[in-house]
Amino acid sequence: MSAVVLCLDVGFSMGRSPPGVESSFDLAKQLVTMFVQRQVFAESKDHVALVLFGTEDTNNALATGEQYQNITVHRHLQLPDFDLLEEIHFKIKTSIMEADILDALVVCMDLLQRESVGRKNERMHIAVFTDLSSPFSSDQLDVIISNLKQASISLQFFLPFPLHHDESKEPGNGPSGDRQRHLFHGKEITPQQKEGIHMVQKVMMAVDEDGMDDVYTFRDSMEHLSIFKKIERKPMAWPWHLTIGSGLCIRIVAYKAVTMEPLKKSWATVDAKTLSKEDIRREVVYCLNDDDETEISSDEIIQGYCYGSDIVPFSKVDQEQMKYKHDGKCFAVLGFTKSSQIMRHHFMGTQALKVFAAKGDEHAAVALSALIHALEEMDMVAIVRYAYDRRANPQVGAAFPCIKDKYECLIYVQLPFVEDLRQFAFASLRNNKQHIPTEEQLSAVDSLIDSMNLVQDEDDEVEDIFKVSKIPNPQFQRLFQCLQHKAFYPDDLLPPMPPHLLSMTERPREVTTNCQAHLEAVKKQFSLQDAGKKKDQKTGHELFRDVRNEEPSTKKTRQGDDETEAFSLANISEGDITKVGSVDPAKDFQMLLKQKAANFQEVSQQLQNRIHEQLGMKGLQYYEKGIKCIVVFRRAAVERAEVQCFNRFLQSLKEQVQGGPLKEFWDMIVQENISLISSDEAAESCITPEESKQFLEYKKMPEETAAAAADGGDVEDLFDMM
Repeated sequence: MSAVVLCLDVGFSMGRSPPGVESSFDLAKQLVTMFVQRQVFAESKDHVALVLFGTEDTNNALATGEQYQNITVHRHLQLPDFDLLEEIHFKIKTSIMEADILDALVVCMDLLQRESVGRKNERMHIAVFTDLSSPFSSDQLDVIISNLKQASISLQFFLPFPLHHDESKEPGNGPSGDRQRHLFHGKEITPQQKEGIHMVQKVMMAVDEDGMDDVYTFRDSMEHLSIFKKIERKPMAWPWHLTIGSGLCIRIVAYKAVTMEPLKKSWATVDAKTLSKEDIRREVVYCLNDDDETEISSDEIIQGYCYGSDIVPFSKVDQEQMKYKHDGKCFAVLGFTKSSQIMRHHFMGTQALKVFAAKGDEHAAVALSALIHALEEMDMVAIVRYAYDRRANPQVGAAFPCIKDKYECLIYVQLPFVEDLRQFAFASLRNNKQHIPTEEQLSAVDSLIDSMNLVQDEDDEVEDIFKVSKIPNPQFQRLFQCLQHKAFYPDDLLPPMPPHLLSMTERPREVTTNCQAHLEAVKKQFSLQDAGKKKDQKTGHELFRDVRNEEPSTKKTRQGDDETEAFSLANISEGDITKVGSVDPAKDFQMLLKQKAANFQEVSQQLQNRIHEQLGMKGLQYYEKGIKCIVVFRRAAVERAEVQCFNRFLQSLKEQVQGGPLKEFWDMIVQENISLISSDEAAESCITPEESKQFLEYKKMPEETAAAAADGGDVEDLFDMM
């Protein structure tokens, strides 16, 4: 845990700037806001304080007489929160006063030392944001430097202009003085700022030899602080034993080295007006799917596993007995294998564990070190059975040796079971001469890969210019940005995606520049050509028909385009269809009718039975499947002159479902305009077009029939009547 004091200059000079240019105060306030919001969203345990100098009032513990005036402790050391962010954003303004920057530094040091008593702070730090325009007294500068060293307080300065230094030169003399004449808001820095630069140089060099590395400009710091800090996680140890057989047991401790970080589930349902969780109460009620929606208690409910169209019931006792039972925590070596046998694409799971010897156990450290070095020398890995605890399902994974300069350990990665693997067989491209690339094509692709190399090797130093482990998750960054905006402006629309978030996962600029010419060369080598119109596929009947026994073309039955199916291995693999099934009854019905020995009456009766089964399910998806079956049935009846068969079925169906529990299904039939087949559609029909139209109109049910349906009518009873 650290203690940090943010020291912000709010004096008169900080607010001055030419028209259209952000003032130093605006930039400094943005930096302070970014720092605090990073701490808030990272759920950091660091305590933060805010000290303002140049205020019109004075509020600090050292203020006496004329000493330490115009310095205000705005916030004492405590965890940062949204209240502090709102105060910085809305309340902190510039004033017409000025204050001594060294006095402000002393107030910050005093605040850190007084409020850190009794706390175990690993680090104390002060960050100063100023333009160095306010006059100061350097009489006590050496004492301040001495106290900074004695208290081990680190220091950072954030300035509106870059700071160069030359230890052998005084400000304003020689080439160093020339370099210090920077432009500040289009003007050279003032003599007062030059004096401030000299003071900053002396303090930072005295505190640390590399102290000048901790002096930053506002603009450069924006790029780093614009990225929200990652959420801090305290490493949690998993202590147990590594076992090899029954005779060797090594005390170990494992830590998560890599794991998928989930978004914290902090969302809550609140009242839209009061924004209070207490004003909302959630109640879960279970009801039967009947007309009265009869409420039942949770004790009358059990879990059921959907096995096809059947439901297999499982009580709580069954669920408990069904769980995979094992002995609990486990890290047992099952054997060893060559590392080449473990495929890289078989790594799975959401984490990688680093396994160390238990702290303070020398025997365990020696034994584990011997195992690690033996695996490394023999190029082998350990196959391990791992279980986190008694409640977790066991895993099988590989433990790789890892030897570094400062430590050595095993790295455990989960491996897949057979159900986790996806097997695909693809034909080799080399078997087709048309797919073998030429030397020119291979050379073009090689050059493209070289030009897009993300690793730069210069002077025996390897630099990764796109290090994925350093890229923050854009989803987290966008969420934090939106949360902060909503906290400040609850009624405004969310801001657009900032450019730096969009560029996180883009190709680096230098790589894009280098590969342009090579991309054009690849495009030229692999030109796209129009393959022309694809020939129509022939059906199996057309491929294997016997021309000798074929009837004249005039006698062939002409089928619609929608009945013709392309010859494919998928249709062959389905096998012979012998009856109308429950998965896709409409398709089975069509396929059966295509068979020569098909009996329309028998096949249509099977389809009608399947339609009744769908209605028994009482669900929209089943109703839709039933509608599809009726449409196919009607079309086939017209084509095969079996009009009466369909009309009798539809009339019977209407009597059963209209006005009863299945009224919703009949509404769907009316909506789809599925009526009786009239004489206009088929000459065999004795139904006039007017009768077909009137058929879909509702008829008022007799009171006795309606009452019977309301009291105990059920689709099962209707099926029995049929």
